[in-house]
Amino acid sequence: MELREVIAKLRKFEILIRKAVDTQMHGDFNSIFKGSGLEFDDVRAYQYGDDVRTIDWNVSAKGQGTYIKTFKEEKEQNVFFILDVSASQFIGKPSAQKIDIAKEICGVLTFSAIKENSSVGLLCYSSEKERYIKPKKGIKHAFEIIGGLYRLETKSLKTNLQAAMAMAMSIIKRKSIIVLISDFVDTDYEQRLKGLAKRHDLIVIHLADIREFDIPNLGIVPIYDKESQKTVWKDTSSKEFRLSVENFKNKQATLQSLCRQNKANYLYINTSEEYLPKLIKLFNIRNRTKK
Repeated sequence: MELREVIAKLRKFEILIRKAVDTQMHGDFNSIFKGSGLEFDDVRAYQYGDDVRTIDWNVSAKGQGTYIKTFKEEKEQNVFFILDVSASQFIGKPSAQKIDIAKEICGVLTFSAIKENSSVGLLCYSSEKERYIKPKKGIKHAFEIIGGLYRLETKSLKTNLQAAMAMAMSIIKRKSIIVLISDFVDTDYEQRLKGLAKRHDLIVIHLADIREFDIPNLGIVPIYDKESQKTVWKDTSSKEFRLSVENFKNKQATLQSLCRQNKANYLYINTSEEYLPKLIKLFNIRNRTKK
């Protein structure tokens, strides 16, 4: 598919998302990406149930009671995509691999954010920085991001989500909406994810393909590892192998729980599913909860 056709498809999907969210919210919403950018507004007396993290200790120390900071939504927001482009993302049917779905989602949401006058940035990462596009506004910038996505040729096959999130935290100074898109075939990234969620409004999109976890008991078979580019022989009937498959299946629940604990949105997408309805549902939920 040529880039022109890709862009036409993404713009069509963006319109469908916007119409669906608008209908669900009865036309009463400011943004598909509602409620991420916040700026200080005022202080008010603490009430039962308020988040203790918003207490203004300097004002409260004056002895007139406990006060919390209140915030208002900024009119202009930063939306930043962190996209995993490691070799494990290149699994699935032709034109429906995890990386294909990831690029489409990134492109669709880029158009949505640009239409809302947000600044949009992109970091493509494997085990190293593959592409960084600084946040800017405007439709020309949207085309730059999408063109950059679809023309990207990666240097590394491996994954390092911890390094990707660390780099994002070092370059994104202003509170932003971070959309992290990955298959999360990696380890030891949990603390970085917590830090990202604490500083920003984090949306985690978890991609998977049925080939990764629906592996029948076939005895000893060759399995090709995308990241090492080696074929290894595995006993698919062994207890160890069946346990590793089960652990892979459990990753969804574990990651979802981690996101919930850290107030990040979580969305799981299998490459065999239509992702558009799931995106619409996610942003309907965000519009209700971010008011």
